[in-house]
Amino acid sequence: MRLQFIDWVSVVGFFAVALCIGVAVSRRAGRSSAEFFLSGRKMPWWLLGISMVATTFSTDTPNLVTDIVRQQGVAGNWIWWAFLLTGMLTAFVYAQLWRRTGVLTDVEFYELRYSGRSAAFLRGFRALYLGVLFNVVVMAAVSLAAIKIGGVMLGLTPVQTLTIALLVTTVYSTLGGLRSVILTDFLLFIVAMFGSVAAAVVALRLPQVGGLRGLVGHPAVAGKLSILPDFDFSVPGNADFVVAAFVVPLAVQWWAAWYPGAEPGGGGYIAQRMLAARNEAHAVGATVLFNAAHYALRPWPWILVALCSLIVFPDLAALQARFPEIPADKIGHDLAYPAMLTYLPHGLLGLVLASLIAAYMSTISTHLNWGSSYVVNDFYKRFVDPQAGERRLVFVGRISTIVMVVLAAALALALQNALQVFAIILQIGAGTGPLFLVRWFWWRINAWSEITAMIVSFAVALYFQFAHARIFPRFELAISMQFLIGVAVTTVAWIGVTLVTRPTDNARLREFCRLARPGGPGWRRVIETDPSDGAPDRAVEAGWDVPRGIVCMIAGSSAVYATLFATGHALYGELGPTLAFALIAVVSVLVLFRSWRRARRLDPGVQT
Repeated sequence: MRLQFIDWVSVVGFFAVALCIGVAVSRRAGRSSAEFFLSGRKMPWWLLGISMVATTFSTDTPNLVTDIVRQQGVAGNWIWWAFLLTGMLTAFVYAQLWRRTGVLTDVEFYELRYSGRSAAFLRGFRALYLGVLFNVVVMAAVSLAAIKIGGVMLGLTPVQTLTIALLVTTVYSTLGGLRSVILTDFLLFIVAMFGSVAAAVVALRLPQVGGLRGLVGHPAVAGKLSILPDFDFSVPGNADFVVAAFVVPLAVQWWAAWYPGAEPGGGGYIAQRMLAARNEAHAVGATVLFNAAHYALRPWPWILVALCSLIVFPDLAALQARFPEIPADKIGHDLAYPAMLTYLPHGLLGLVLASLIAAYMSTISTHLNWGSSYVVNDFYKRFVDPQAGERRLVFVGRISTIVMVVLAAALALALQNALQVFAIILQIGAGTGPLFLVRWFWWRINAWSEITAMIVSFAVALYFQFAHARIFPRFELAISMQFLIGVAVTTVAWIGVTLVTRPTDNARLREFCRLARPGGPGWRRVIETDPSDGAPDRAVEAGWDVPRGIVCMIAGSSAVYATLFATGHALYGELGPTLAFALIAVVSVLVLFRSWRRARRLDPGVQT
């Protein structure tokens, strides 16, 4: 496609605004590492929540959703919809715990919770493992989507796309730090949301589609519309699909797997946003807003475009014929999303392209700032130069940002499709989730527990990715079965190591209780007596509010899922289910507010 002048105005204008924000806050960001990585811990809940949403509003997300819908139907999205349970549990149980710790990064938590050389090793190693290695993989996946969009919409080569996109993002990220990222995210979210809705409207108006009624009634999409999987197990393949796409995600995946943006117990850039909040209440509010918008507000525009693409580009051969200049190894079902954008009229084309650029920049800038915070605070300052001044730390953060950009660009050129990357990341985190949930509430967890979980889960992922097919060529395992095996092996391994290794120093555990106030029976042994006089240590006792937090989690999840279903049935023109799910959403919201307000009144340490 060739952009006209009106399209270039939107694209160039957006780049200019992002750069101006970075320059405007660069001096303030350079004052200290806390300012550069956490915006001085003074950000409001609504801005942080929108920033979280904007970060997950990446260029690879609509491509991933399109890949899923074209191959598995709308119901296939349960592989990521299930993570709503993780998000709501984080919001109502873990967000306030994270904010109380006062750490700069979630990796700093390790030396707050554990003791000795093992804790120091875990902090340093995980800083590089997550901040560089894992982070680069995620940014490469996002950049792969940018490559496909640049090739389809602009005719750019992969190298040209990455050079342009990463250059601008890197400049404003390194200048303004997290404050620049969050302020820009607010603009990015508005532009990206507009672009996704506009793309869906244009796709529905195509003569091949014929609007919502034509889409719903078209034979090419008839078997793809159901929000829930088909439970008729007499149909071949249905049982396997229900297990892989619905049962495993809802029963196991949401609590058993670590995935960026949906970490059990919170972590990564979600924890970074919570730590940047003004107080505990703002941390909770930001996380709730993120989950509501991420799962209830955004999916349907992407789903509609994906369904329309089944009519316009029914198979991969149609995509290859339409875009012969795209390399053969980049042709996949995820290419259908940018392919549908080629039907946009000029003027709107520039705005939608700007929205995709916005989505890309938001995700990349967040991962760059988050990853460099690990490198600076948890590796460089902790192990290389503990006496480094604040300006030196900010400088190292900016250098590490540039290095990660180069590594991510190189890896992006080797990847092929979005669903492939999703499966790999999910398998790497299989079995680590229970540990991240329990470590806040069971004193016996130690640094060796986490080291074991990290090593074993990664080893199992490597085995299934590279070795299993060669060793057992006739014994093929479904991805869902590989995941369950990974969860079982990793969980057994870290629990076993926990029970045979020395526990964390008792003084460190008591100090952690005083700071985070987790409460609950899992800390009873730690707080039973004060070693100085044998009396109970009242300073580390805390109320056990997890049961009420779980009630809030269930009510919040019910509200979001009901809103998601009501929207879908409304688009399908089904009035009865729409009203029923809307009523469930309203009742769930009322239960949520009542439960949460009561929980806050019962918490003597609550901040407002």
